[in-house]
Amino acid sequence: MEINRKNQPENKAGDPTGRRSFLTTATLLGLGAIASGPVKGSETFSHPTRNIKALGTILTKKRTLGSKKNPLNVSALQFGCMGMTTGRGLHPDSNSMIKLIREAVDRGCDFFDTAEVYGPYVNEELVGEALDPIRNQVAISTKFGFDIGGKNVFNSRPEQIRKVADQSLKRLKTDRIDLFLQHRVDPNVPIEDVAGTVKDLIKEGKVLHFGLSEAGAETIRKAHGVCPITAVQSEYSLMTRLPEDFIFSTLEELEIGFVAYSPLCRGLLGGTLTEYSDLNTNDIRGAWPRFQPAAIKSNIRIVEVLNEFGKTRGMTSSQICLNWMLSKYPFIVPLFGTTKLSHLEEDLRAADFELSVDEINEIETKIEEIGIVGDRYDALQQSRVEY
Repeated sequence: MEINRKNQPENKAGDPTGRRSFLTTATLLGLGAIASGPVKGSETFSHPTRNIKALGTILTKKRTLGSKKNPLNVSALQFGCMGMTTGRGLHPDSNSMIKLIREAVDRGCDFFDTAEVYGPYVNEELVGEALDPIRNQVAISTKFGFDIGGKNVFNSRPEQIRKVADQSLKRLKTDRIDLFLQHRVDPNVPIEDVAGTVKDLIKEGKVLHFGLSEAGAETIRKAHGVCPITAVQSEYSLMTRLPEDFIFSTLEELEIGFVAYSPLCRGLLGGTLTEYSDLNTNDIRGAWPRFQPAAIKSNIRIVEVLNEFGKTRGMTSSQICLNWMLSKYPFIVPLFGTTKLSHLEEDLRAADFELSVDEINEIETKIEEIGIVGDRYDALQQSRVEY
């Protein structure tokens, strides 16, 4: 069960979300991802105009992240590219992943996530190569904040943020970063300094929107007071619901969007893992409590509940997980990841459903009765997030 909370949750009266406490699982070095939009200057956001598939899955739903004054309009789902090069055992060749990214654009997805630390660097290069011919039709989010090759875990000093921005622009083959996120809060750099630096980059046109990842409510408020935040990205799924307790009311109050990474609990809720899965060969999940064999064996009961629920609705467990948050909150964009065309089509189709309030309550109640085994992070990774 969940332990090791460092802060108390938001205590908002009349909270309508039926908040629960579920811990999450860690990304590489404690990673996260968030979203941005392809608008630059007076340009308006356009839908992809490549050869839209005549047949097959087409994602048509859109979402708006951020305030009405400076919105980021994107597809209702974001494609996370981390697993194409990092943290998931064997990785496919780059040409097949470039093809898959472009397939996603053809099928209506216009929002893609990467980070300098994924690889490091090679993931941004892959995304830049894939999206270069259609750059003005998509939004790209990338992240800064780790001391890659240095002596420290974090580095969000103003000069480092500027350096990362310039290097990411080159790797992404672009002149602007749609959404620039601090990957993890740096305890050694005041968040006001971080926000002020990104604000300057926005004035220079190198960045369009500012975001944070795995930040708590107090940090969000401080940063937002200096530079408006468009989106916060944190892990969120039916097994990891801590954001409901700690930041959702703040996001709603300040009109900040939310990008939910690992919406399938890093593949577990998609039914792709068993207690016999090899998560120790170049796979970052292998060290985390929730992905130990005994924990996986227990947590698979949740997948069985989702499969049973989906039988009469024509939905897979993955589609239920994605649509659950789309149906529940209008300010959320789920961030899924895959290296397979079949999974891409399955996940994009999730936006076509709509769960009722009663169905949402049914799912949540059944999972609560089962319980979650294993924390999302080990102690080290937990120390690098704010809740």
